[in-house]
Amino acid sequence: MKISFNLISCGLNNNGGSQTLILSANTLQKLGNIVTIVDSGKNQNTWNKIECNHKIIKNLKDYPTGDIVIATGFKTVDSTLKLSKECGIKYHYIRLFEDYVCNEVQLKEIIKAPTKKIVNSLCLQRKLLTYEEPSIIIRPGYDFDKIFPLDIRKDNTDVIIGGLYSEGLKRKKKRTEWIVECYNYLKTKYNIKLFMFGANGTPNFKVDYYIKNPNFKEKNKLYNMVDIWLSPSCFEGLHIPPAEAMLTESVVVGNGSDQSGTEDYLIDNETGLVSEDNFNSFLANVEILVKHKILRKELGVSGRLKILSLGTREDNMKEMIKVFKNE
Repeated sequence: MKISFNLISCGLNNNGGSQTLILSANTLQKLGNIVTIVDSGKNQNTWNKIECNHKIIKNLKDYPTGDIVIATGFKTVDSTLKLSKECGIKYHYIRLFEDYVCNEVQLKEIIKAPTKKIVNSLCLQRKLLTYEEPSIIIRPGYDFDKIFPLDIRKDNTDVIIGGLYSEGLKRKKKRTEWIVECYNYLKTKYNIKLFMFGANGTPNFKVDYYIKNPNFKEKNKLYNMVDIWLSPSCFEGLHIPPAEAMLTESVVVGNGSDQSGTEDYLIDNETGLVSEDNFNSFLANVEILVKHKILRKELGVSGRLKILSLGTREDNMKEMIKVFKNE
C-alpha cells in the first residue's frame, strides 16, 4: 500500500507524538508498504531516524498520490480534506485531544470532519464518543528490544522515584509539580532520591539525576534505576513513559483523571497503583510503595507482563494495515 502521513503546518519535533509517528511510519515501511511523511518544513526531531520517504511541499497540488492519507494532528485535518481523492482514503490518527489549538466550534468541525478516526487509547475513544464520533483503537506498540530489565535496581540503597520533567503552559497538565511535592515530602521521612528526564529545559528545583533528551539506551538505564515511576499527568492519549518504565519492572503510580493516558495498561493493585485525581491520594499511593518493597516487586513484574501483552510496533502496525485493507 502507498501510505502518507500529513504533517503540513504541524511538523516533527522532539516529543512523544513525533516519535510515535516516525517509528510507526518506519515500521509500516519495513512491512512492505511505500510510506511518505509529507511536511511543510524541515524535520526538527533529532531522536529518531526517518527510514521512509520525507517530502517537503509548499503546495497541496504536490502532495503524493496513494491509497491512504493520514491526518496526524488537528491542524492537519483541513489540508487533508482539501486533498484530491487520488491521494487516498482519508484518516485522522488522533493521539492527543488537541483542544488547545482551536475554539469549540472549530474543534467540533475537526472531530466531525469526513475522515475515518483511529485513536491510540481508550480515553481518546471515549472522548470522541462524547461527540458521537466512532473510532478504532490502534496502539503504536513498544520497543521490547530497546526498553527491558537490566537487573540493576536491586543495588539501590535509597528508594528512587522517577518522573517526566515538563515546563511551559502547554505542559501544565503534565503536573510536574506533583512529582516535586511528593519528593519534598517523602525525603523528610525516608531515604529518597528523584530521577527525571525531559525534552526541554532544565529543572530549577533539586533533582538527584536528570537527563535532557535521552536516547533509548540512556532512558532504559534511568528507568531501570527507578523503583517507582510517578505519572500525575491528566492530558494524554496513550502515555509513553509510564509504559516504558513498566517494561523495566519499575512500578507505576498513575491517577484516575479522564485523560491520564494510562488506563489501557495500568490497573489498580494489579499492574500498578491508580490514585484518585487529587494530590493527597496520589502522594498516599506513592508512600505505600515506598514502604513496601515486596509490593513494588510484585506489581513491577505484573506491569511488565501487561505491556508485553500489548505487542510490538510491528504487531500493532499490522493491525493498522488490516484496518486499511478492509476499506
